[in-house]
Amino acid sequence: MLRGLNHITIAVSDLERSLAFYTEVASMKAHVRWDNGAYLSLGDVWFCLSCDKVVPSQDYSHIALDVSEEDFAPFTEKLRNAGVTEWKQNSSEGHSVYFLDPDGNKLEAHSGNLQSRLVSLKSKPYAGLVWL
Repeated sequence: MLRGLNHITIAVSDLERSLAFYTEVASMKAHVRWDNGAYLSLGDVWFCLSCDKVVPSQDYSHIALDVSEEDFAPFTEKLRNAGVTEWKQNSSEGHSVYFLDPDGNKLEAHSGNLQSRLVSLKSKPYAGLVWL
């Protein structure tokens, strides 16, 4: 039986550029790199950069990364100072900044969790919301 998330792999076109972005801007820890990829981590999440032809999603699919309330503003300022592109404005519970990596992969930094989102839905339910 499945028991959780194992790792996230994203395609990148330029390993050096992406490694710099994910370690310097996104503050991930680099562990190893090789000709066509690298392994990093963020907290307990294993993150893999894999050189490939990049075809960023045109829909809402994205990877959301956790940021504390107190670190949200400094992190957002860091992104903006680095010239990182924002792709969406937040309209839901918690603070979020939606941004693109150097290849256009969609990311989000969010302060909140599933429990805080569910609590917010009690007072502001989505259209057609059904509790399961």
